[in-house]
Order: sequence, then structure tokens, then C-alpha cells
Amino acid sequence: MPHFSLAYWCVLAAAVLPIVCAGIAKSGRFVPLSEGGYDNRNPRDWLARQSAWRARANAAQANSFEALPFFIGAVLIAHQLSADADWLDLLAALFITLRIVYTGLYVGGMAHARSLVWTGAFLTNVAILFLGYR
Repeated sequence: MPHFSLAYWCVLAAAVLPIVCAGIAKSGRFVPLSEGGYDNRNPRDWLARQSAWRARANAAQANSFEALPFFIGAVLIAHQLSADADWLDLLAALFITLRIVYTGLYVGGMAHARSLVWTGAFLTNVAILFLGYR
């Protein structure tokens, strides 16, 4: 019987990460619009006017969307090439873990550490891509 591998569940997690980042950027601002509260009628303009951690959370959202196609493609290619399932699951889980850490570092304003973690996640994704290569 077919089932979702952990790597496939990680694809779902990667797709949810940008939404979580957007939620972080918008959190705590549920005050009246006249007082600078969240503008659901024009959310992109509202987010573009934010600063500090809100702006960084919004940037993390954009970066999460940017990382998503490569991750999805790498997981699908690895599965298609019959990569070792245990390694694929491990690397996919590592990618998600690194992306969560990346988001926290981004929102927290720790640029150097964030860049190192981004590099680790990118290299993990490359490893996933080549996992089934023979």
C-alpha cells in the first residue's frame, strides 16, 4: 500500500513555512487600522511599510518561497531515482530543521549565523538532489 514518506511530509512542511513567516510578520498587530494595525485589504503594502523583526519575518517568507521549488524538485527527483529512503527522509528532515532555525535567526536579526544556516540548508538540498545519482 502506498504511503507518504517522511520526505514527502517535509515537502508539506516546507510549503507551510512561508505561511508561518507571514503569520509572524503580522502577529500582535491586531489593533485598529487607524492605529497602524494590520491592513487585510492591502496586506502587501502594509508589510512593505514594516520594519525591524516584522520586515525580517516578511523577508524570511519570501526566501522560504524561493527555496521551495528546489526542495520539491530535489525530493521528487531523489524518489524517482530510487534514492535510499532512510537517507532521503533524514536529509529532508534536516533541511526543514535548518529552514526553521534559519527563520528564527532571520527574525532575530542574526545575519551571519542566518547565512551559515542558509548555506547548510542549500547544501543539504543539493545532497538530496544527488542522493539517487548512480
